[in-house]
Amino acid sequence: MSAPLPNHDEARRLLWQMVRIRRFEEKCVEMYSAQKIRGFMHLYIGEEAVATGIIGQMRPEDAIVATYREHGQALVRGMSAGAIMAEMFGKQEGCARGRGGSMHLFDAKTRFCGGNAIVGGGLPLAVGLALADKMQNRKAVTACFFGEGAVAEGEFHESLNLAALWKLPVLFVCENNLYAMGTALRFTESKMDIASKGDAYGVANAFVDGMDVLAVREAASLALETAREGRPFLLECRTYRFRAHSMFDAELYRTKDEVAEWKKRDPIPLFFEAMQAAKLLSEADLTAVEAEVAKEVDDSVAFAEAGTWEPVEDLTRFVYSEVKAS
Repeated sequence: MSAPLPNHDEARRLLWQMVRIRRFEEKCVEMYSAQKIRGFMHLYIGEEAVATGIIGQMRPEDAIVATYREHGQALVRGMSAGAIMAEMFGKQEGCARGRGGSMHLFDAKTRFCGGNAIVGGGLPLAVGLALADKMQNRKAVTACFFGEGAVAEGEFHESLNLAALWKLPVLFVCENNLYAMGTALRFTESKMDIASKGDAYGVANAFVDGMDVLAVREAASLALETAREGRPFLLECRTYRFRAHSMFDAELYRTKDEVAEWKKRDPIPLFFEAMQAAKLLSEADLTAVEAEVAKEVDDSVAFAEAGTWEPVEDLTRFVYSEVKAS
């Protein structure tokens, strides 16, 4: 790791954030298998360094738009594990009253402006949020997370173009995990260097090793500073998901050997071992972090289990608007 080293407290917090994303999602798999969680669920396991390295550099007034693989971003942004788990259980105590589920987490208080189930759908939303902030003279950045599959969508190109034309404070974050839903990048993009696509629109850009949380943190610091000045930035984080695209994915498009090879670059042990070698973290730190996270995750399940179902009478609430005749 060539990026500047953090101090002990910073290192511990980075480790804690990545571990809690990993353990929370592992518990989600357990709850899904027990049929406590239903519907679609997309896991972030393997990509924890991206959300941790970027969102940790953001300010409270900044906004975040994510994809359907957004549990990690939501946790790092400050949403409670209980509210997220309850949402996936479909309980009223969830962050969207149990109506959104895994793919549609939302929290106005932290400006977490939603997971988005439509591929590429978050990009124009981020442009709109950034435009609103600019028009209101708010010094805020909107970070938009999306996978490399979204690059093939028209919204990607339209959004970068408008952000550059209007000089908007947007950080476009491409989490390039190489396979989109299940098609290798080499079969979908004639130019696989995603970051350089920003050149066509005059958007500053860079790529970073998305398995190295310190490298991501350093790149994010520069990218956010650039965006805050009204110059949009495209940051490509080259990462890898260790699990299938979703819980329904047969995963026939890649080999077990390839996954095993990438797991050698697991961002959590990669970071911990580097910090241990630098004498910034110890086994005692790791043990304490694991214990703290285990309690938080267990508490989130207990909160979700104790939650309440929305009454059937509320089925049309928030769906239809009653229009009274004048």
